[in-house]
Amino acid sequence: MKIIRGKRFGEERALYMTRNAVIEDCRFEGEEDGESFLKESGNILVKDCFMDLRYPLWHVRGLEMRGCEMTKNCRAALWYDTDVKIENSILGGVKALRECRKVELCNVTADSQEFGWRCRGFKMKGGSLISEYAFSGSSDLEIEELDFTGKYSFQYTKNLKVVNSKLKTKDAFWHAKNATVIDSIVEGEYLGWYSDGLTLINCHIKGTQPLCYCKNLKLVNCTTEDCDLSFEYSDVEATIKGGIVSVKNPRSGRIEADSIGEIIKGNSKYPVKAEIIVR
Repeated sequence: MKIIRGKRFGEERALYMTRNAVIEDCRFEGEEDGESFLKESGNILVKDCFMDLRYPLWHVRGLEMRGCEMTKNCRAALWYDTDVKIENSILGGVKALRECRKVELCNVTADSQEFGWRCRGFKMKGGSLISEYAFSGSSDLEIEELDFTGKYSFQYTKNLKVVNSKLKTKDAFWHAKNATVIDSIVEGEYLGWYSDGLTLINCHIKGTQPLCYCKNLKLVNCTTEDCDLSFEYSDVEATIKGGIVSVKNPRSGRIEADSIGEIIKGNSKYPVKAEIIVR
Protein backbone atom coordinates (compact mmCIF):
# COMPACT_ATOMS: atom_id res chain seq x y z
CA MET A 1 0.00 0.00 0.00
CA LYS A 2 1.07 3.54 -0.68
CA ILE A 3 2.20 5.42 2.44
CA ILE A 4 1.64 9.15 2.88
CA ARG A 5 3.22 10.37 6.11
CA GLY A 6 3.94 13.63 7.90
CA LYS A 7 2.57 16.03 5.29
CA ARG A 8 0.28 19.06 5.37
CA PHE A 9 -2.57 19.43 2.89
CA GLY A 10 -4.72 22.53 2.54
CA GLU A 11 -5.76 22.67 -1.08
CA GLU A 12 -9.04 21.61 -2.68
CA ARG A 13 -9.37 17.82 -3.16
CA ALA A 14 -5.78 17.34 -2.02
CA LEU A 15 -5.92 13.52 -2.05
CA TYR A 16 -8.97 13.04 -4.23
CA MET A 17 -9.62 9.43 -5.30
CA THR A 18 -6.78 8.00 -3.21
CA ARG A 19 -6.78 4.20 -3.27
CA ASN A 20 -5.00 1.52 -1.22
CA ALA A 21 -3.09 3.90 1.02
CA VAL A 22 -1.98 4.53 4.59
CA ILE A 23 -2.26 8.21 5.50
CA GLU A 24 -0.40 8.81 8.75
CA ASP A 25 0.46 11.81 10.91
CA CYS A 26 -0.81 14.30 8.33
CA ARG A 27 -2.54 17.64 8.85
CA PHE A 28 -5.43 18.78 6.69
CA GLU A 29 -5.59 22.50 7.37
CA GLY A 30 -4.44 25.87 6.12
CA GLU A 31 -5.32 29.20 4.57
CA GLU A 32 -6.14 27.50 1.28
CA ASP A 33 -9.35 26.34 2.97
CA GLY A 34 -9.69 23.43 0.55
CA GLU A 35 -12.64 21.05 0.74
CA SER A 36 -13.19 17.34 0.08
CA PHE A 37 -9.58 16.29 0.57
CA LEU A 38 -10.26 12.52 0.51
CA LYS A 39 -13.46 12.41 -1.50
CA GLU A 40 -14.15 9.31 -3.64
CA SER A 41 -11.28 7.39 -2.01
CA GLY A 42 -11.21 3.69 -1.12
CA ASN A 43 -9.40 1.12 0.99
CA ILE A 44 -7.57 3.69 3.09
CA LEU A 45 -6.19 3.74 6.63
CA VAL A 46 -6.12 7.22 8.15
CA LYS A 47 -4.02 7.25 11.30
CA ASP A 48 -3.07 9.98 13.80
CA CYS A 49 -4.21 12.76 11.50
CA PHE A 50 -5.59 16.24 12.24
CA MET A 51 -8.49 17.50 10.13
CA ASP A 52 -9.71 21.10 10.09
CA LEU A 53 -11.37 21.38 6.66
CA ARG A 54 -14.90 20.74 5.36
CA TYR A 55 -16.41 17.66 3.69
CA PRO A 56 -13.33 15.44 3.94
CA LEU A 57 -14.62 11.90 3.43
CA TRP A 58 -17.52 11.64 1.00
CA HIS A 59 -18.28 8.57 -1.12
CA VAL A 60 -15.47 6.53 0.45
CA ARG A 61 -15.57 2.74 0.13
CA GLY A 62 -13.44 1.11 2.80
CA LEU A 63 -12.15 3.45 5.52
CA GLU A 64 -10.34 2.73 8.75
CA MET A 65 -9.53 5.68 10.97
CA ARG A 66 -7.52 5.55 14.20
CA GLY A 67 -6.36 8.18 16.64
CA CYS A 68 -7.58 11.10 14.54
CA GLU A 69 -9.10 14.46 15.41
CA MET A 70 -11.75 16.30 13.43
CA THR A 71 -12.30 19.84 14.68
CA LYS A 72 -15.57 21.77 14.72
CA ASN A 73 -14.57 23.20 11.33
CA CYS A 74 -14.59 19.70 9.84
CA ARG A 75 -18.29 19.84 9.07
CA ALA A 76 -20.31 17.19 7.22
CA ALA A 77 -17.33 14.89 7.49
CA LEU A 78 -18.50 11.43 6.44
CA TRP A 79 -21.35 11.19 3.94
CA TYR A 80 -22.39 8.39 1.59
CA ASP A 81 -19.62 6.07 2.84
CA THR A 82 -19.57 2.27 3.11
CA ASP A 83 -17.47 -0.01 5.34
CA VAL A 84 -16.22 2.50 7.89
CA LYS A 85 -14.32 1.73 11.11
CA ILE A 86 -13.34 4.54 13.47
CA GLU A 87 -11.65 4.06 16.84
CA ASN A 88 -10.05 6.21 19.53
CA SER A 89 -10.85 9.38 17.61
CA ILE A 90 -12.53 12.76 18.10
CA LEU A 91 -15.32 13.79 15.76
CA GLY A 92 -16.38 17.43 15.78
CA GLY A 93 -18.35 19.54 13.36
CA VAL A 94 -22.05 19.43 12.52
CA LYS A 95 -23.57 16.54 10.56
CA ALA A 96 -20.60 14.22 11.11
CA LEU A 97 -22.13 11.09 9.54
CA ARG A 98 -24.98 10.83 7.09
CA GLU A 99 -26.29 8.24 4.62
CA CYS A 100 -23.50 5.79 5.53
CA ARG A 101 -23.60 1.99 5.50
CA LYS A 102 -21.74 -0.55 7.67
CA VAL A 103 -20.23 1.79 10.23
CA GLU A 104 -18.38 0.78 13.41
CA LEU A 105 -17.28 3.30 16.03
CA CYS A 106 -15.25 2.28 19.10
CA ASN A 107 -14.24 4.65 21.90
CA VAL A 108 -15.07 7.72 19.87
CA THR A 109 -15.71 11.14 21.38
CA ALA A 110 -18.18 13.02 19.20
CA ASP A 111 -19.77 16.46 19.44
CA SER A 112 -21.92 16.94 16.39
CA GLN A 113 -25.44 18.17 15.72
CA GLU A 114 -27.46 15.95 13.42
CA PHE A 115 -25.17 12.99 14.03
CA GLY A 116 -25.69 9.70 12.19
CA TRP A 117 -28.73 10.54 10.08
CA ARG A 118 -30.18 7.96 7.71
CA CYS A 119 -27.40 5.43 8.26
CA ARG A 120 -27.83 1.66 8.01
CA GLY A 121 -25.84 -0.97 9.87
CA PHE A 122 -24.34 1.29 12.56
CA LYS A 123 -22.44 -0.03 15.60
CA MET A 124 -21.13 2.23 18.36
CA LYS A 125 -19.37 0.96 21.47
CA GLY A 126 -17.92 3.06 24.27
CA GLY A 127 -17.08 6.73 24.15
CA SER A 128 -19.42 9.68 24.31
CA LEU A 129 -21.72 11.60 22.03
CA ILE A 130 -23.19 15.10 22.30
CA SER A 131 -25.78 15.73 19.62
CA GLU A 132 -29.01 17.70 19.44
CA TYR A 133 -30.43 15.39 16.76
CA ALA A 134 -28.81 11.95 16.76
CA PHE A 135 -29.50 8.96 14.48
CA SER A 136 -32.66 10.35 12.90
CA GLY A 137 -34.08 7.91 10.36
CA SER A 138 -31.32 5.31 10.79
CA SER A 139 -31.81 1.55 10.93
CA ASP A 140 -30.06 -1.60 12.15
CA LEU A 141 -28.30 0.14 15.03
CA GLU A 142 -26.31 -1.42 17.88
CA ILE A 143 -25.28 0.94 20.68
CA GLU A 144 -23.29 -0.23 23.71
CA GLU A 145 -21.69 1.53 26.68
CA LEU A 146 -22.41 4.97 25.28
CA ASP A 147 -22.61 8.17 27.31
CA PHE A 148 -25.07 10.31 25.34
CA THR A 149 -26.21 13.89 25.91
CA GLY A 150 -28.63 15.57 23.54
CA LYS A 151 -32.26 16.24 22.76
CA TYR A 152 -34.15 14.60 19.92
CA SER A 153 -32.37 11.26 19.68
CA PHE A 154 -33.20 8.00 17.87
CA GLN A 155 -36.28 9.44 16.19
CA TYR A 156 -37.73 7.46 13.27
CA THR A 157 -35.16 4.68 13.82
CA LYS A 158 -35.78 1.01 12.98
CA ASN A 159 -34.24 -2.14 14.43
CA LEU A 160 -32.31 -0.56 17.28
CA LYS A 161 -30.59 -2.08 20.31
CA VAL A 162 -29.08 -0.03 23.14
CA VAL A 163 -27.21 -1.80 25.96
CA ASN A 164 -25.56 -0.59 29.17
CA SER A 165 -25.70 3.07 28.18
CA LYS A 166 -26.58 6.40 29.75
CA LEU A 167 -28.93 8.54 27.69
CA LYS A 168 -29.63 12.08 28.84
CA THR A 169 -32.08 13.17 26.20
CA LYS A 170 -35.46 14.60 25.30
CA ASP A 171 -38.11 13.23 22.96
CA ALA A 172 -36.03 10.08 22.46
CA PHE A 173 -37.30 7.16 20.34
CA TRP A 174 -40.22 9.08 18.85
CA HIS A 175 -41.76 6.99 16.07
CA ALA A 176 -39.04 4.34 16.61
CA LYS A 177 -39.88 0.83 15.43
CA ASN A 178 -38.51 -2.39 16.93
CA ALA A 179 -36.21 -0.75 19.49
CA THR A 180 -34.82 -2.51 22.59
CA VAL A 181 -33.03 -0.78 25.47
CA ILE A 182 -31.32 -2.97 28.11
CA ASP A 183 -29.57 -2.17 31.42
CA SER A 184 -29.54 1.54 30.68
CA ILE A 185 -30.44 4.88 32.23
CA VAL A 186 -32.79 6.99 30.15
CA GLU A 187 -33.25 10.51 31.48
CA GLY A 188 -35.35 13.14 29.75
CA GLU A 189 -38.85 14.22 28.81
CA TYR A 190 -41.58 12.67 26.66
CA LEU A 191 -39.77 9.39 26.10
CA GLY A 192 -40.83 7.13 23.27
CA TRP A 193 -44.01 8.78 22.04
CA TYR A 194 -45.58 7.19 18.94
CA SER A 195 -43.13 4.27 19.02
CA ASP A 196 -44.05 0.78 17.85
CA GLY A 197 -42.29 -2.20 19.40
CA LEU A 198 -40.23 -0.34 22.02
CA THR A 199 -38.95 -2.66 24.78
CA LEU A 200 -37.11 -1.50 27.91
CA ILE A 201 -35.48 -4.16 30.11
CA ASN A 202 -33.84 -3.47 33.49
CA CYS A 203 -33.77 0.25 32.75
CA HIS A 204 -34.11 3.32 34.94
CA ILE A 205 -36.47 5.83 33.37
CA LYS A 206 -36.51 9.42 34.57
CA GLY A 207 -38.64 12.34 33.39
CA THR A 208 -42.11 13.65 32.79
CA GLN A 209 -44.85 12.15 30.58
CA PRO A 210 -43.03 9.10 29.26
CA LEU A 211 -44.26 6.48 26.82
CA CYS A 212 -47.50 7.89 25.45
CA TYR A 213 -49.27 6.91 22.21
CA CYS A 214 -47.13 3.75 22.01
CA LYS A 215 -47.95 0.47 20.32
CA ASN A 216 -46.51 -2.88 21.45
CA LEU A 217 -44.72 -1.27 24.39
CA LYS A 218 -42.99 -3.49 26.96
CA LEU A 219 -41.21 -2.65 30.21
CA VAL A 220 -39.53 -5.49 32.11
CA ASN A 221 -38.19 -4.93 35.64
CA CYS A 222 -37.72 -1.21 35.13
CA THR A 223 -37.57 1.57 37.72
CA THR A 224 -38.95 5.07 37.31
CA GLU A 225 -38.27 8.54 38.70
CA ASP A 226 -40.41 11.66 38.31
CA CYS A 227 -42.54 9.81 35.75
CA ASP A 228 -45.94 11.47 35.84
CA LEU A 229 -48.82 11.15 33.37
CA SER A 230 -47.28 7.95 32.06
CA PHE A 231 -48.59 5.65 29.30
CA GLU A 232 -51.39 7.86 27.99
CA TYR A 233 -53.15 6.07 25.10
CA SER A 234 -50.48 3.34 24.97
CA ASP A 235 -50.81 -0.40 24.44
CA VAL A 236 -48.43 -1.57 27.15
CA GLU A 237 -47.19 -4.53 29.18
CA ALA A 238 -45.14 -3.20 32.10
CA THR A 239 -43.61 -4.51 35.32
CA ILE A 240 -42.18 -1.70 37.44
CA LYS A 241 -39.97 -2.14 40.48
CA GLY A 242 -40.90 0.60 42.91
CA GLY A 243 -43.35 3.34 42.12
CA ILE A 244 -44.71 5.58 39.39
CA VAL A 245 -45.83 9.13 40.09
CA SER A 246 -48.97 8.80 37.97
CA VAL A 247 -50.53 6.74 35.19
CA LYS A 248 -52.99 8.34 32.80
CA ASN A 249 -55.48 6.61 30.50
CA PRO A 250 -53.45 3.65 29.22
CA ARG A 251 -55.39 2.19 26.32
CA SER A 252 -54.73 -1.55 26.71
CA GLY A 253 -52.48 -4.13 28.33
CA ARG A 254 -51.27 -4.49 31.89
CA ILE A 255 -49.26 -2.25 34.21
CA GLU A 256 -47.93 -3.61 37.49
CA ALA A 257 -45.99 -1.56 40.05
CA ASP A 258 -45.24 -1.53 43.77
CA SER A 259 -46.98 1.83 44.06
CA ILE A 260 -48.70 4.38 41.86
CA GLY A 261 -49.21 7.87 43.23
CA GLU A 262 -52.25 8.58 41.08
CA ILE A 263 -54.28 6.63 38.55
CA ILE A 264 -56.05 8.99 36.18
CA LYS A 265 -58.99 7.71 34.17
CA GLY A 266 -61.50 9.79 32.32
CA ASN A 267 -61.74 12.59 29.77
CA SER A 268 -60.24 10.12 27.33
CA LYS A 269 -60.48 9.97 23.57
CA TYR A 270 -60.17 6.17 23.61
CA PRO A 271 -61.65 3.45 25.82
CA VAL A 272 -59.30 2.78 28.74
CA LYS A 273 -59.02 -0.98 29.05
CA ALA A 274 -55.57 -1.54 30.52
CA GLU A 275 -55.33 -3.51 33.74
CA ILE A 276 -53.50 -1.59 36.47
CA ILE A 277 -52.16 -3.53 39.43
CA VAL A 278 -50.60 -2.08 42.58
CA ARG A 279 -48.77 -4.82 44.47
